Amino acid sequence: MQFFSPTKGVLSFEGVFAEIMAYVGESPNDPYKLIVGSDSQTKDNEVCFVTAIVVHRVGKGARYFYQRRSHRPMASLRQKIFYETALSLGLAGQLAERLARGGHAYLNIEIHLDVGSSGDTRDLIREIVGMVTGSGFDAKIKPDSYGASTVADKYTK
Repeated sequence: MQFFSPTKGVLSFEGVFAEIMAYVGESPNDPYKLIVGSDSQTKDNEVCFVTAIVVHRVGKGARYFYQRRSHRPMASLRQKIFYETALSLGLAGQLAERLARGGHAYLNIEIHLDVGSSGDTRDLIREIVGMVTGSGFDAKIKPDSYGASTVADKYTK
């Protein structure tokens, strides 16, 4: 599936990986966060899912890439949140494998989740965070999950 970048246009997964490595290579001694997050929006009898990859040079900016897909309406909010999380985990796993193969396993991946302690998703936090941490990734929830709630959300509209 193809990715989109506001600055580079359409990219393959390998193109995204090359852009991430180039960005990290510009200032290799700076700290980085590699973030994967998904969000969704129901409209016109379908659900638009967006998954974003953000490479954040802490305190100095970021670059991001996203992919969009459509799905039939989901039966419940729970099902939609679990699907968002599964999309993020799938992409994070692919990214982690590629980082390890390229000798860049030192870049930890955070998964940003579209759940928070206030609102309809509060009852799902434990399950969703457990799903992510059980897969070996760090999990962030709202208000710290800007990869999902800001970046991915922007492209669901």
